[in-house]
Amino acid sequence: MTGRNRRERGAVRLDPRLLIGIVLVAGSTIGVWALVDGLDDTVDVYVARETLTPGAELELDRLDVESVRLGTAEAGYLRVDDTDDGLVVTRTVGKGELVPAAAVGDADATGLSVVVVPSRGTLARGLDAGSRVDVWSARAKDRGGFEAPKVLVADAEIAGIVEDDGMVSSGGASVEVLVPSDRVAAVLEALATGDAIDLVASGSGD
Repeated sequence: MTGRNRRERGAVRLDPRLLIGIVLVAGSTIGVWALVDGLDDTVDVYVARETLTPGAELELDRLDVESVRLGTAEAGYLRVDDTDDGLVVTRTVGKGELVPAAAVGDADATGLSVVVVPSRGTLARGLDAGSRVDVWSARAKDRGGFEAPKVLVADAEIAGIVEDDGMVSSGGASVEVLVPSDRVAAVLEALATGDAIDLVASGSGD
């Protein structure tokens, strides 16, 4: 037996059909992966964990993140990968809603300020963050009593409610109300002079 024959017997021969099968399997696997990757067009967007009201700073760590498929509407919502700090809420976003990109902006975009108004009694049922209210004021008279009430701020929005947990409770709550900048001075003056201030759900009275 020659040396050439011994080398040929010891060599491993690959069947061309096996090579073709390996190439086909590899190609199929890559094709399926590419297809699945192409179909996965979900994006991570922010979701309001609680109701967001105008004027509030947008705290990203207090938002939830959800992967959703938005298609052509993708640009209309606040995406996790293109959101900067220092934004504020410019319009109300309900609890559990996707945060629209148009609902946030710069701090000076709202034209609103938060003023804390103590409630003189129990708030009307259903009033909460995001509710619309009219701020009524009755000026205190020098000899006691009050003048006829009038609307101090119409259709204001409640930013939040802080319950009174102190030892001596007034029986009410402190309500954070979003007030237009040009009405802040009037509200603060009414509070400072001891005028009677009440919050009435918008549209519930004249």
